This record gives sequence, structure tokens and C-alpha cells, in this order.
Amino acid sequence: MKDMHLGKKGTIERDEYEMELKVEILGEMIRTVRKEYNLTQEQLGKLVGVNKSQISKLEKNTKNVTIETILRVFRALKTNIKFTLERTNEKLEIV
Repeated sequence: MKDMHLGKKGTIERDEYEMELKVEILGEMIRTVRKEYNLTQEQLGKLVGVNKSQISKLEKNTKNVTIETILRVFRALKTNIKFTLERTNEKLEIV
């Protein structure tokens, strides 16, 4: 179904979709862990050193957030996060 509507894996459209999906899941994970600790967005913001509005944006849409902020949030929540990097087999060309 995804191949038909978004294109095959490796196409720009499909890769963008997959990345957006992963980013949405990250925001949901932050919200879930915050609620498990019974913290408000304002309380988490104070732990991290950011405003409540930034926590709200982070939970809703993590596209415009730095990795450092994400790491600070998870550190404040005493939660480990692991990023996986996947290298493609494409040849690098210097022009």
C-alpha cells in the first residue's frame, strides 16, 4: 500500500514520510514518559531549562527541535534514548 501511494523505499517522497512518522513517534514518547512521571509541561520545561511552550511544540512536532534539546528532555526524564544510524550503499561523489 505504501509503495503504491508514497513510492518505493528510497524515493524522496517515501523517505520523507518515514522520517516524519519517526519524528511523530518521538514526540509521543516524550509525552508518555512525562505523564508517567506526573509532570506538567511547565515542570518538565523547568527541568530542561526551556519554556512550557517549547515542551508543547516538542510533543506535537519535533521537526524544528535540536537533537541537544531532545537529549536534555530525556535526561531530565531519566530515560535513555538510542539513535540508530543507517548508512546507504551509495557512492559519495565530490563535485
